[in-house]
Amino acid sequence: MLALVTIPWRVALAQGAAGITILAFGDSLTAGLGVETEQSFPARLERALRGAGVDARVINAGVSGDTTSGGLARLDWTLAESPALVILELGANDALRGIPPAVTEANLDRMLAQLGAKRIPVLLAGMLAPPNLGAEYGAAFNAIYPRLAQKHGVPLYPFFLEGLAAQPALLQNDGMHPNARGVEVIVAGILPHVRAALGGASPR
Repeated sequence: MLALVTIPWRVALAQGAAGITILAFGDSLTAGLGVETEQSFPARLERALRGAGVDARVINAGVSGDTTSGGLARLDWTLAESPALVILELGANDALRGIPPAVTEANLDRMLAQLGAKRIPVLLAGMLAPPNLGAEYGAAFNAIYPRLAQKHGVPLYPFFLEGLAAQPALLQNDGMHPNARGVEVIVAGILPHVRAALGGASPR
């Protein structure tokens, strides 16, 4: 039943893809901590979309240090921009703080439910737990995103930092946040998924 609901959203976006607004809603990885504003993920994604012929405005709704609890608290008023698509990127700080995966999942579940109730399409950006938290925590945390994507019938980009692991040349000195080159890698990886969420061809 959920799949039947999501199809009209994608068709409508495909028909009216000019001048669309995308809300990049996340933490420091979205906000662009440590890089210039024009090098942040939202800015680079907007540039890439326009280069692909999609007239899009990508709003930077990233807050450094934000957890899923913080995101849940601010989601409703952030939607005043009436986005055509929300890229939901949260959870990394939950894992870094060792927040129980059940709490993270409950918060993301409520955010996805709110967006679904407003009929706002979502691209869910997955996260992976740091290996130092142990196998049990990692297994519980890493299962959150695929499970919620299936439950809410939304597309999933499995790992927001895909291609950056163990690549010092793509990371800042903290070893966690992407530098300008790293942001470009993230954008290149997620771009087909964003276009698919907007009604384009499926990612290859």
